[in-house]
Amino acid sequence: MTVNLLLTGATGFIGGRAAEAARHQPGVRLRLLSRRPAVGDPPQTEHIRADLADPSTLHGCCAGVDVLVHCASRVGGAPETVTAVNDLGTRALVAEAVRSGVRRIVYVSTAAVHGRGPFRGVRPGEAPIAPASATSRSRAAAERYVLDAGGVVLRPHLVYGRGDHWVVPGLVGLLRELSATLTGCDARQSMIDADTLGRAVVAAALSGTGPRPGSVHYVNHPDPVPVPELLAAVGARVERSGGTASVDVGTALARAAGSPRALHHLGMLTVDHWFTDDTFWREVGCSPGPGFAEAFAHAAPWYRTFMAGN
Repeated sequence: MTVNLLLTGATGFIGGRAAEAARHQPGVRLRLLSRRPAVGDPPQTEHIRADLADPSTLHGCCAGVDVLVHCASRVGGAPETVTAVNDLGTRALVAEAVRSGVRRIVYVSTAAVHGRGPFRGVRPGEAPIAPASATSRSRAAAERYVLDAGGVVLRPHLVYGRGDHWVVPGLVGLLRELSATLTGCDARQSMIDADTLGRAVVAAALSGTGPRPGSVHYVNHPDPVPVPELLAAVGARVERSGGTASVDVGTALARAAGSPRALHHLGMLTVDHWFTDDTFWREVGCSPGPGFAEAFAHAAPWYRTFMAGN
């Protein structure tokens, strides 16, 4: 049986991995929605040029579609821009899906809709929606449209791997700002590598047994990463720093005072962001992939090349 799958955000960090995973699924006919045509896709892949910021361009995009996988989002920028794409664009896209009779909608959101934390072993439904930025507020609004339509919401926390321009590069920037690593911080962070996340998203879209309609899931590796392990891996494998200098949180805050991005990452690292949802992996029949140490070792060469130019 052929499944017609529409995917948004295929030119992005996570959506690109989901598109790659979908291409390896037998019986899937892939349709990609993007503002610009992708280069190098197989000829059997269908492309639709549309823009979430302009809902009029979405008309008819879901005709004949069985499953919608919505990975596109705008992260950062002017509040009106993120609202136009993430909030209003998702509302229009979901309305098209409902009109066209799409049987499953999967939306890749973020655990940032819960705000700053701390979160320790939090399961779906246990933490309130309390977004702390315009981007997170717009994505929380997008979640509501998807859930109201009976769709499924997936919330990863920190996603890393080839193509990541925010998580690990931000940590490198923080280490450079501090000229040291951080001590006295034992918080844990939920993380997932992008390749595993892409496979998980497609598994959730195609599974015949789950997730159930209208459900929310945290999609991270089951083992959270202690901050000392995370910073040690970034320092050793990306920065190649062999020094042992370290500073406490108070000193780190003072040194990072002039860098909003460094302060953001520092604020995140100092509290737990640990979300747990083991049932998701069983429901969709997908492996959570290798642990952080193994997956990060594979990604490290890409990060070194990227950071050398930044």
